[in-house]
Amino acid sequence: MEAQPLKDWSSGLFDCGENASTCCYGFWCCPCLACTVSEKFGENRCLPLCDMVGPAITALIFGIPVGAVPPAGLSLRAAMRTRYAIEGTLCRDIVISCFCGWCNWCQMHRELRNRENTPTVFNQPAPMMMAPINPDVIKSQKGILVCHKKSCNSMP
Repeated sequence: MEAQPLKDWSSGLFDCGENASTCCYGFWCCPCLACTVSEKFGENRCLPLCDMVGPAITALIFGIPVGAVPPAGLSLRAAMRTRYAIEGTLCRDIVISCFCGWCNWCQMHRELRNRENTPTVFNQPAPMMMAPINPDVIKSQKGILVCHKKSCNSMP
């Protein structure tokens, strides 16, 4: 199988002007946008809550708020790049997920919306007509007709 050529994202990381509703949704309620993106991509709707709740839990358990890489944002971004053959690197995904979280979710939302609006063409072979098969008569490999009903006795 031949590898697909890699494409760019359908919109840039900071292209909020391209879709103002996504930008406002991400600005006013980024957790809701993240959950919407996760669900549209086919993952659990609550997956992005790990990014928000994780640092709070580590602060309670260890007493230190850990600002690690957000796992849901990073994994969804990498999975989206893989599924849609989008150019990029894991290192860049980590940087974007850590330092541009809102823009990351907005870009992924725009990508999914653009893919919903783009028609997909499937090349399927034309249907073939099959000759009807008489279940009473079966031709064996040696060319001998074998009948399973009494009505076959009169056949030549």
